[in-house]
Formats: sequence, structure tokens, C-alpha cells
Amino acid sequence: MAFATTLPATGFLRLYQIVGDPGKPEAKPPIPPTPAIIPVSKSHWWEGIKQGIFPKGVKLSARCTAWRVEDIVQLVERFSAK
Repeated sequence: MAFATTLPATGFLRLYQIVGDPGKPEAKPPIPPTPAIIPVSKSHWWEGIKQGIFPKGVKLSARCTAWRVEDIVQLVERFSAK
């Protein structure tokens, strides 16, 4: 996978790293956009988790959920095989 070379072998990804983020160019300093690995909306991502399409996240704290890099790589490989 071409994108796998830009991801760490292990670790966690936050939601904005998975579905992308438009950034905030007007902020001081500007926040650059983050390209999507899985180009879906946040609400579609959460619904996909409920339906078992996307992997469940890991609660790192009360307000922080992240996903294992390995799970996201497997998801992309599964979608690529279809």
C-alpha cells in the first residue's frame, strides 16, 4: 500500500487523521489540511462503527478515542480487495 509508508507501523490515529480535516488557513499560525485515508464524513464513520463496517476505537480518556494503525491498514486493504 502506498499510504502505509506514510503511517507508523504501530500506534494510534485520531478521527481527523482517518477521515481528513480541512484545516484552518485563517488561524494564527495556519493549520494545514489533513488528507483523508478513508474519505467519509464523521457521522458516516460513527454509523459504520455501529454497523460493524469500521473498527471500534480505543478510549484513551473520557473524551479521546483513537484507532490502531494496524486496524486502519487492514480496513483499507479489505476495501481495496473488493
